[in-house]
Amino acid sequence: MSIWPYLQKIDQTADASFLGWVIASFSLGQMVASPVFGVWSNYRPRKEPLTVSIFISVAANCLYAYVHVPASHNKYYMLVARGLVGFGAGNVAVVRSYIAGATSLQERTSSMANTSACQALGFILGPVFQTCFALIGEQGVTWETLRLQINMYTAPVLLGAFLGVLNILLILSMLREHRVDDSGRQCKTINFEEGSTDEVQVPQGNIDQVAVVTTNVMFFVVLFIFALFETIVTPLTMDMYAWTREQAVLYDGIILAALGVEAIIVFMGVKILSKKIGERAILLGGLIIVWVGFFILLPWGNQFPKIQWEDLHNNSIPNTTFGEIIITFWRSPREDHSEEPTGCPNEQAWCLYTPMIHLAQFLTSAVLVGIGYPSCNVMSYTLYSKILGPKPQGVYMGWLTASGSAARILGPVFISQMYTSWGPRWAFSLVCGIVVLTITLLGVVYRRLVAFSVRQGRSQE
Repeated sequence: MSIWPYLQKIDQTADASFLGWVIASFSLGQMVASPVFGVWSNYRPRKEPLTVSIFISVAANCLYAYVHVPASHNKYYMLVARGLVGFGAGNVAVVRSYIAGATSLQERTSSMANTSACQALGFILGPVFQTCFALIGEQGVTWETLRLQINMYTAPVLLGAFLGVLNILLILSMLREHRVDDSGRQCKTINFEEGSTDEVQVPQGNIDQVAVVTTNVMFFVVLFIFALFETIVTPLTMDMYAWTREQAVLYDGIILAALGVEAIIVFMGVKILSKKIGERAILLGGLIIVWVGFFILLPWGNQFPKIQWEDLHNNSIPNTTFGEIIITFWRSPREDHSEEPTGCPNEQAWCLYTPMIHLAQFLTSAVLVGIGYPSCNVMSYTLYSKILGPKPQGVYMGWLTASGSAARILGPVFISQMYTSWGPRWAFSLVCGIVVLTITLLGVVYRRLVAFSVRQGRSQE
């Protein structure tokens, strides 16, 4: 949440469009790194790519803390730092590959859900830590010897660097290579540093590439939809309910934090439910719930949003580019020296004829998306890992993570352009259409989305 004011502070030449590149650089870095680390983990002990990737993240966080030092081009140093942090985050593919290889079919869903719950917990705690660090202030303290400024902008990344070092120590001291087949019997692979006589060979057989590609597409759509929902929350609520920037940051922050808590509950619930109805049914149900959520979000009625007629200059809420929409998440309250205009900007022609989205609609939609997204998310890569079977999954998990990164890049761009130009009715209608196509795709390949050992006839579904 502090990227935008920090970028403005270190480099006055940085504008909204450059902020968009800074935000996107994380996903771009992750998209590039995921297949690389995936290939690496297939042929070497996983400690290696995990340690190197976390070291890159630590170095990138330290670079971020020093981007104020150079005399010029500071914004480009921040761009590089964010890109490298994303590159280090490409180790998600290795983590998922490790979990897939170290668990049997019966353990897989529960383990993947636990991992997703931990990620959701980080999603909740991140803004909390940022709020606490805001108490340090913009000036903070300076360690002159190291030219290190510890303030509200650098404290979060320094904490991240510290936790990264701690992770490296834990990996080197505690992580052991472990791989089992779908039945839970230990398999011998190149990742092992030591072998034992009771290991079995990895079963042979071809992977269903149609199922693999389909799951990648569905995973892309799931992350694409959540990325655009997360992006549009602030502009939508400011336009529809005439919230100020401070109100939007506060209320939307509460809503997103509540969705994080809801996601943890859902992750724990699907662990139980999947044992009764299976992963495919949960994935289908999750997509249907997401569709209902966006359908409810469509404008209706004869009540219209408040129109912002004022001439919008420097203190306006821009609504034209990806970077400018992102700004609303990071704009600092201290920038407002006069009363800001509120409501739906008259530059957006649709504000004049599109009915408002009632708060009850929005909250109901948020709750439904908060149920459907985590269900689809964890079921997508759980099914994916089962389809791939007991073979090393690093490369395939790398491509899955890369598709998710691409979704997080394209989702905000899509919704910012559609929402600004055509309004919520067209934007959310297209989202509903995308979900319907995804449900149709799932229906077509439903019978093919089975575990590798089930398809090979070695176990029952």
